[in-house]
Amino acid sequence: MAAAAFSPSPGENMTLSTHAAARPDHPAVLMVGSGAQVSFGELEQRSCRLARFWQEAGLQRGDHVAVLMDNNPRYYDVVWAALRSGLYLTTVNRYLTTEEASYIVDNCGARSLVVSAALAEIAVGMPALLPSCETFLLTDSTDGNMIPGFESYETAVAACAPDPLDEEVWGTFMLYSSGTTGRPKGIYHPATFRPFSQSLPMHKRLAAIYGLTEDTIYLSPAPLYHSAPIGYSTGVQACGGTVAVMEKFDPVEVLRAIDTYWVTHSQWVPTMFVRMLKLPETDRSAFHLSTHKVAIHAAAPCPIDVKRRMIEWWGPILVEYWGATEGIGSTYINSEDWLQHPGSVGKASAGILHICDEEGEDLPPGEVGTLYVELPRRPFSYYGDEEKTRGSTHLVKENYFTVGDMGYLDEEGYLYLTDRKSFMIISGGVNIYPQEIENVLISHPSVEDVAVFGVPNEDFGEEVKAVVQLVAETDPSDTLAHELLSFTRDNLAHYKCPRSVDFIEEIPRLPTGKLYKRLLRDKYWGKHQTRIV
Repeated sequence: MAAAAFSPSPGENMTLSTHAAARPDHPAVLMVGSGAQVSFGELEQRSCRLARFWQEAGLQRGDHVAVLMDNNPRYYDVVWAALRSGLYLTTVNRYLTTEEASYIVDNCGARSLVVSAALAEIAVGMPALLPSCETFLLTDSTDGNMIPGFESYETAVAACAPDPLDEEVWGTFMLYSSGTTGRPKGIYHPATFRPFSQSLPMHKRLAAIYGLTEDTIYLSPAPLYHSAPIGYSTGVQACGGTVAVMEKFDPVEVLRAIDTYWVTHSQWVPTMFVRMLKLPETDRSAFHLSTHKVAIHAAAPCPIDVKRRMIEWWGPILVEYWGATEGIGSTYINSEDWLQHPGSVGKASAGILHICDEEGEDLPPGEVGTLYVELPRRPFSYYGDEEKTRGSTHLVKENYFTVGDMGYLDEEGYLYLTDRKSFMIISGGVNIYPQEIENVLISHPSVEDVAVFGVPNEDFGEEVKAVVQLVAETDPSDTLAHELLSFTRDNLAHYKCPRSVDFIEEIPRLPTGKLYKRLLRDKYWGKHQTRIV
């Protein structure tokens, strides 16, 4: 898909306030499940009220706030209130425990926390664990569901004027890593505090790349706390488009939403594609998808067979990117280029890509190594952790940055990812990349989800283990395990193939597509106290 025709001029302002003034009744948020809507005018006033509440509570530009919510229309009140107040906003993973969520809120130094009543079970006890946090607000609160230490969000903001602050400047997000390989890390990008009346370059870039306009209807089926859903959906709103938010992903309901709401743009992770492709043909063909023009996906490498089948179904509307919350660079590839370079996540769209060996030397095309992106300067730091920040930088070459992904470049500069360095299996001195094996197994009709990792082996150090979640109404058996092992041997070199298969009711994966492989792996290595963080 070629870059869209819409290209905003440098002087054009795309902000929430601009659209609230021009089209106050146009929907900014549409909840797919409940049908609840929030107009641009309402979002403008609600975010202004919360901004004033925080100002009256003593918060100033550069302070930190946090939000812990389900996918809820109030989410955008909180986001836009922080962005227009010059605050750092941390969105907290809604699947964490009380202690895990409190760690993040405490670590980011939040002076205020906003929680939705749907997550009351997690929120109970958080005030006692957060002595430095000054205000606790509970949305959707009633007399019967208030939590000790919290005050009603609705009551608190209703007492504040719906007018903008006298001086509004852009804040920014300070998001946390997923914690799939250790404790989550706060990813700190210094705010520029530019006037809120000026468009952000990032929003203009999204508009130009994906063709975002005031007529865009963007479907967001993933949790809003994650970087891509919240970043892209606020970008859509900055362009005047409508964000259709799903309370939770469902493979049939997303197709119904595209049909019902005339969705033009959407964003996905590969596990969602897998679940939609495994639907019965009667479900897949029951809905009209002709308005759907751009389907963005990222978060994890997409198996080649899965993506090819999605393009056959939806047409060449899939666009893929690689990037990281750290902002160390990105790639981009459309469907046409991908069909010529199957498996690639594209060419560099920001930064210069390098594949390096352990000594820091660039490897030739086709050889697997650690992916680094060369940038003029460090774009981020890990909040309060200089040691981890230094670990993201190449020890040999200046301004080479990495998040631990591994892969290779082809002769034309297209990037192919193999896996995270921390997930690589070393068996008998040979490097084995689990992602390649997972991509084969997920194509088996009995497999709903899969994780591959190394387990102890006395002779080789590690051997390959596959843990499989079966599709509904499929029973685990020794016969099926042998069938899956034979399936991998038919499609991979034998040294890469699992030595054994275990079955599990559900693979520990968040709706963002992130796989908590450590939760599985550590049990086989005798670490039984594993938690997400």
